Amino acid sequence: MAATTESVAVDRPPTGWRGVRHRLWHRELAHYPGPAARARYLAVVVLATVVLYFELYVTSGAATLLLTDLHMSFLYFVLALAAGNFVGAFGSLFAGFTDRSGRANLVVVGLLVTGLLTLVVTPQVHTGQGWAIAFLAVSFVEGVILVATPALIRDFSPQVGRATAMGFWAMGPVLGSLVVSAVASLTLPVYNSWQSQYVICGAIGLVMFLVALFGLRELSPRLRSQLIVSARDRALLEARAKGLDLEASLRHPWRQVLRFDVVISAFGVSVMLLIYYTEVAFFTIYAVTLFGFSLAQANELGNWAWAINAVALLAAGLLSDKLRVRKPFMLVGGICGAVMVLLFLLQVGRHPSFTTLALLVSLISVTLGFAYAAWMAAFTETVEARNPALTGTGLAVWGWLLRLVATASFLVIPFLVNTVTTLVAAPEYLAEYQRALAAHTPVSPQLAARLAAIERAAADSPGQWRAWFWVCFAGVLVFVLLIFVMKGRWSPRAALRDQQEHDRKVAAELARLAEAP
Repeated sequence: MAATTESVAVDRPPTGWRGVRHRLWHRELAHYPGPAARARYLAVVVLATVVLYFELYVTSGAATLLLTDLHMSFLYFVLALAAGNFVGAFGSLFAGFTDRSGRANLVVVGLLVTGLLTLVVTPQVHTGQGWAIAFLAVSFVEGVILVATPALIRDFSPQVGRATAMGFWAMGPVLGSLVVSAVASLTLPVYNSWQSQYVICGAIGLVMFLVALFGLRELSPRLRSQLIVSARDRALLEARAKGLDLEASLRHPWRQVLRFDVVISAFGVSVMLLIYYTEVAFFTIYAVTLFGFSLAQANELGNWAWAINAVALLAAGLLSDKLRVRKPFMLVGGICGAVMVLLFLLQVGRHPSFTTLALLVSLISVTLGFAYAAWMAAFTETVEARNPALTGTGLAVWGWLLRLVATASFLVIPFLVNTVTTLVAAPEYLAEYQRALAAHTPVSPQLAARLAAIERAAADSPGQWRAWFWVCFAGVLVFVLLIFVMKGRWSPRAALRDQQEHDRKVAAELARLAEAP
């Protein structure tokens, strides 16, 4: 009896301040949570993702002001973005170890680091180099959390309901972009500085850190290492956990995950998202320089695109789960998305109205949003078919490829589209020219040469952007061709039969366990 009492005393969690510290760091749940708790944890993960991408994308809302104030060329700016994505790629690889070490603490600590960098460090820089160093640091953390957050979503969402949960997660980057556009639209006319955007963003980031610090939990390794198809598997999940050989399931993770279906499908979605990378990083720049919109109008276009994309992601997830299939949504969304990108690139060089562009970018968002929500669910299920214990490792492969493709795109764009630096600086030169005319001052040869360069850039820019959008169009087509290698049914009827067969097996195994001594 004494031994038993001593054992209980040792296992009991500490109390007082030590108990608070223990709870804040030891976040593992010993039991699979019920629906209300799972919804709460999923909400924290989604909110954390929104805030993280708000911090990562905040530059785009005031990119023209940033380039002008820090005297950065478009080439330097894009190369910094490329370097950030390259660093983020290896942050994603690092996050593959979350299968063994856990995911929640990485998210919490990451939110603290990015919040401080965004609020305190970046607004104080005065050079392009200083901004780039801060951006690299945020990008590495983003690469880690890019993997950790969808892994948490997968852990808390059975396959029946996975697409809806992933749709909510995919709304994170999209809502992050929407918040960037909305905050810029509301506050830039008041503060008229790029630093103001970082201060607002960083303050929100630190608030989110506190929410995650007290509100985020994760499954224990033995629970998250199993496949759960529906919430009815909960009892079997916990029963199996007691005898699970965790070390065996986690052995040689990269050898188990680096398979053709996992790698090629991750590459496919990475090239489909070329149009998304372009919109996130350069939407305001090309809307201002190519179509002549103001910065406020360009951000308003972004509001339309991201808001409707968020709705499409959620709708696609709900429908995919209701019909129990993923591939039809990926196929239809991909084909229609390719058509919309084609119609968009045909506007380059013309003078479309604000309404026309808003409609086109919204339709791109709807179609590719349908494809992406279903793809995220299908990809995690493809990895689970290999080994459910290595979902984090599989997502690390996806995050790594995603960031490498983004890096490649940012290396290509400034050389393919080399007119942006001239056009971003054009208003300053033109204002100087107008002042010279008003004062009847002779125009200097240097200023005249700049005016000629602006005219050449304005003439060359449409063709250069059009060439890049053809690359984006090709990326969507590649995605469509590669969805056929992924796991999942095409027919809702066949998918329903699979689920019914699984439910019968679960019931039989639970009955056997109940009868066992």
